[in-house]
Amino acid sequence: MKNITVIGAGTMGNGIAHVFAMNGHTVSLVDVSQEALDRAMATISKNLDRMVSKGIMDEAGKSATLSNLTTHTDLNTGVQTAELVVEAATENIDLKLKIFRQMDELAPSKAILATNTSSISITKIAAVTNRPTQVIGMHFMNPVPVMKLVEVIRGYATSNEVTQRVMDMSRALGKVPVEVNDYPGFVANRILMPMINEAIYSLFEGVAGVEEIDTVMKLGMAHPMGPLQLADFIGLDVCLAILRVLHDGFGNPKYAPCPLLVNMVTAGRLGVKSGEGFYLYKSGTKELEVAGNFKQLN
Repeated sequence: MKNITVIGAGTMGNGIAHVFAMNGHTVSLVDVSQEALDRAMATISKNLDRMVSKGIMDEAGKSATLSNLTTHTDLNTGVQTAELVVEAATENIDLKLKIFRQMDELAPSKAILATNTSSISITKIAAVTNRPTQVIGMHFMNPVPVMKLVEVIRGYATSNEVTQRVMDMSRALGKVPVEVNDYPGFVANRILMPMINEAIYSLFEGVAGVEEIDTVMKLGMAHPMGPLQLADFIGLDVCLAILRVLHDGFGNPKYAPCPLLVNMVTAGRLGVKSGEGFYLYKSGTKELEVAGNFKQLN
C-alpha cells in the first residue's frame, strides 16, 4: 500500500501523515480547512526539524518526507488513488459516519478504509459502507511520531486478509500493532478512561488536590504523567466523549462521567488545547500551575 490518504489535519491526523510520509509513502492529507492544513504542515516541518536536531534523521530525510506530502480541501481529489484511507476526524459519531459514506463512494473499490477512533464501534462505522470487510480501526497513540502502539480493531465483518495487511503495515511503520475486538473503548481507553474519571471524582469529592492526585500516581505507580495532566493533554472534551461511549455501550453506571468533567467541558475548559484545564498552559513556559476555581464548577 504505497498511496495513503489521511482525513483530518488535527493533532492525530498530522502525526499519522508524518509517520507514513517519513516511511516512504505518498500521503494525501485532507481537511475542509486550508488553514488547518497549513498549520498541520507547519507542525510536521517543526517536528522534523526536532528530529534533525536530535540526529534521528538528516536534512535529506526531512526533504524527502515533506516531498511525500500533498494537501487537499477536496475529498474526491484526496482519495482518488488511495490504497489505504485513515480517517482522523473529531471523535463524533455522526461526523465519522458521514465521512465514511463519502469515502466509500469516492475511494477505489479495493481501498481499505480505516478509522483512528479511540472508542466508537468499528462495526457501526462499517455498516454505512458497501465494503464492511475492508473497514478496520487503526488507533494510533498521541504523539504519533513517538508512541509505538497501534490498536488494530476488527469490526464484526473485517476480513482476516485486511487485518493482516494492516498489522503488517503498522509494523513497517516501526509501530507495535495489537489486535483487539470491537467493544466500546477497545482496550486502551476502556482501562484508561475509568482511571482518569476516578481521578476527577477524587478531586470533585475533595479527597485531594490536583497536584496531590497527580503526584501519587506519578511517584506511587511510576506513571510518567499524572491522570489529570494526561486528561488535559488528551483533551477534556475527548475524555468526556469516550466516557459517554463507554457508558452508552455497556449501560454500566461505573462509566458515568464525573459531573466536574461535564461542567469543565461545558465551560470551555478543555485542557492544553484551550489553555486551561486542571492546569494553566501559558506560552513560553513549561512550568505547570493548577488552574483552581474547581468549586464553582461543581
